[in-house]
Amino acid sequence: MIKGFKEFILRGNVIDLAVAVVIGAAFTAVVNSIVSSIITPFIELFWKPDAEGKIGFTVEGMWGPVTFPISDLINAIIGFLAVAVVVYFVFVFPMNKLKARAAAKAGLTEADEEPKLPTEQELLVQIRDLLGSQSTTPRG
Repeated sequence: MIKGFKEFILRGNVIDLAVAVVIGAAFTAVVNSIVSSIITPFIELFWKPDAEGKIGFTVEGMWGPVTFPISDLINAIIGFLAVAVVVYFVFVFPMNKLKARAAAKAGLTEADEEPKLPTEQELLVQIRDLLGSQSTTPRG
C-alpha cells in the first residue's frame, strides 16, 4: 500500500501538477501586484481610462453608452503568462533535464522507453496477407 502511494506521488506528472498549483497560487499575488502597479499604468500612457479607471472602448447602446473594459482581460492574460513562464523555467524545465540526465545514466534512450507500435495501415496489410495465405492453402 505504501509502495503504491510512493509510486503515485513520485510520478512526474503528479509532481509537476502539484508544483504548478502551489507556485501558481503563491505567485498570483506577486503577479497581480506587478501588473496593477507597472503594466496597467504603462498601458494607460497610451489609452485613457474611463471614469471607473477601466481601459476599454465605449459603444452607444439602446439605453446609453456601454463600455467594454478590456483592461481586466489584458491584466489576466499578462498574469497568466507570467505565472506560466515562472513555473516552466523554475520547475518543469529543470525536472525534464533531471529526468533526461537520469535516463542517460541508465543507458536508456527515448526509443527504449516506448516501443514503436505498427500503424493501423501496417496492421491491416498484415491481416490481409494472413487471410490471403489461409485461403490459398488447401484444407484437409
